[in-house]
Amino acid sequence: MGSGKSTVGELLARRLGVGYRDTDADIVAAEGREISDIFVDDGEPRFRELERAAVRAAVAEHTGVLALGGGAILDESTRTLLGGLPVVYLSLELEEAVRRTGLGQARPLLAVNPRRQWREQMDARRPLYTDVARVVVATDERTPDEVAQAVLDALELKDA
Repeated sequence: MGSGKSTVGELLARRLGVGYRDTDADIVAAEGREISDIFVDDGEPRFRELERAAVRAAVAEHTGVLALGGGAILDESTRTLLGGLPVVYLSLELEEAVRRTGLGQARPLLAVNPRRQWREQMDARRPLYTDVARVVVATDERTPDEVAQAVLDALELKDA
């Protein structure tokens, strides 16, 4: 959350001359409601089912830059699906996340004590992100353009 995956993803897609797709946006479009509403109305397990299906469809159908929701990596089949793909983990630290997002606004998993919950989530997720990622790019104190360039450099890709 707050790493800039949507903004950076769109920049990368433009610079590479390819399409951009976000699985969270796919879920919202398919369900006709916000992710926070899905969590409240149907619960996290239902959301994770929708997320798993959205990632599977996007990987099969899309050849450009793809942004995944932060929890997609929790699913073992998703991690397997991503194996061998040029996955980039955009990392950030807690203070940067607070600065960028305010933590908790419309984020159902951070409703109570958002700093502690963010830290606990990242402690659980970071090893999964780093296991799947081909490269890790720190986003702290970097502009989206700087992060996009760091991703291109790390993956040894050239602008279109």
